[in-house]
Order: sequence, then structure tokens, then C-alpha cells
Amino acid sequence: MSTEEKYQFVASAREQGTALEPALDAVDLPRSSWYYHKNYKVRYEAKYEWLRPILEEIITEHSDYGVPRIWRALRNTYGHKINHKVIRRLVNIWDLNIRRHIHEPERDGINSAIRAAGSRADMVTGRSDIKPFEVIITDFTELTYAGGKKKAKLMPLIDHEIKLVYGWALDVERSWRVAIRAWEKAMETFESLGMGPEGIIVHQDRDSVYRSYGWLWRLMIQDKVQMSYAMNGAKDNTTMESFNSSLKREWGSLFIEASDMDHLRSVVEQRVNYYNHRRMHSSIGYRMPMEYARELRRGK
Repeated sequence: MSTEEKYQFVASAREQGTALEPALDAVDLPRSSWYYHKNYKVRYEAKYEWLRPILEEIITEHSDYGVPRIWRALRNTYGHKINHKVIRRLVNIWDLNIRRHIHEPERDGINSAIRAAGSRADMVTGRSDIKPFEVIITDFTELTYAGGKKKAKLMPLIDHEIKLVYGWALDVERSWRVAIRAWEKAMETFESLGMGPEGIIVHQDRDSVYRSYGWLWRLMIQDKVQMSYAMNGAKDNTTMESFNSSLKREWGSLFIEASDMDHLRSVVEQRVNYYNHRRMHSSIGYRMPMEYARELRRGK
């Protein structure tokens, strides 16, 4: 694990309320290194904070751009002559979605462990005995808005059996912080249903977000969730793919008409509310997901 990865792990643990010393010991990071990295990063971010919205705008409009093209766009379109090494560091610090293209190790420790586990890492695919509230599926999907000119990333968390959307998050980038926001909304739904997350299986692909220390720490260490990884991507998460396809087919025109991110979030919130509370689903006996979930929790 690199020093940057160790720092991110400790920072995530601190955000979740873990004391500093146990978090440092867990990844063998000296206290002096932690404070140097922390203070240097804060100064670096403060110095270039003005650049963040510009980088986000470029990456949102040109999601396939790497650092060389971002550097040229800054110079040619915005007139800012920034060293490409600075750009590379900033997209890493801010965890912008370009990060997966520029500095993702081919094999990190977690991915190696998943590979070593093989089919045992997938606790969901092929099962016919999954019960309600047992498995939650998730993935990021791309939504087009602003008349088709901009793109955003949506991450829903859905019950495999009762089709309830427990939580969701939307942003211009896909990152573990966005994933945690979706999970926190799901936690609110759990509480409203009188249930907790412990023992639930969360099934996802092997995207770097779902292998990140921030995501794993929150779910596995803090909330005692079991992790399941699709070994063949969408082929092993077909229920999620079906939801994403239906989402865009039924409501894609509403998303495209959204003028900005706030408008798009409002549309998504309205559609998720409709999906959970008003839309009947044949797979659960033509009930609404939230209605069905409450019936099951009451023991009916």
C-alpha cells in the first residue's frame, strides 16, 4: 500500500470516528508522516481551490479526457498555464473520476484478494434462495442532462428481491465519497423500517470505488456488512443492469431536460420516490416496493 493509500485509509477511518492511533497502526503509518501529509495536502488544496470547478467542468463535458487533454483544455480554452504534474496531483487529491485512468494500480491488494477468492467472492450470482432484505445490489450508471451536453454519475442501492431503492447519490464524478453518501441515505431507510445493516450482503462489480479503503472501512468495519463482487461485471449483476436500463428508458427524457445538477437531483429524487411508493412491480405481486417492505417488516 502506498503512503497516499495509507493516508486515505486513515483519513476515512477518522471521518467515521476512529481514534488516530488504531487507524495509524492498522496500516503502519508513522504519526509524523500522517501530519506532514495532512498539512501539506491542505495547503496544496487551498492554493488551487479556484481551479477545482474548472477541472470538474472539463471532466464533466469530456469524460474520456486524460491529463494531457485536460492540460491542453486549460491552456487553450481557459488560458491557464498549469503544469501537468499539478493537474495530475489535484485530480488524485480531489478524487475526480479521471483518477481511474491515471493512477490506478493494475493489481492492488484488495483486487488481488478478490481474484484469489475466485467464485467465493461472489455470494449472489446463481442463487435462487435470496430472501428480502438479504442482498443489496449497486453500481454507477451515467445520466445525460442539460440537453444532452453534460453527464452525471448516479449510484442507487436496491434490494435484490423487493426492488426497493434504499438510497442513492448523484455527482459529476464517481468516488467512494459519493458511494458513502448513497449508503448514508440507505441507512436512513433501514432505520425507518426498523432494521440495521449488519449481515446484509452488498453485491457490486470490481470497480475501484468498491475496492477503495473508504468504502470497505465504512461498510465492513463500521456497519458489519458482507461484500460480494461480481466476477464478470454486468453479466453477474443482471438485476442492477435491468434497473439502470429501465431507468433511462422510462425517464431519460426528463433527465435530459434538467438544466443543471440541482435540477437533475430534483428529478432523480422525484422519480425514486415514485418508483418506491407508487410504481407497481410484477415481481412482488404488483405491489409498491416500500409498501411491500413495510408489510414484510410487520410480518404480514
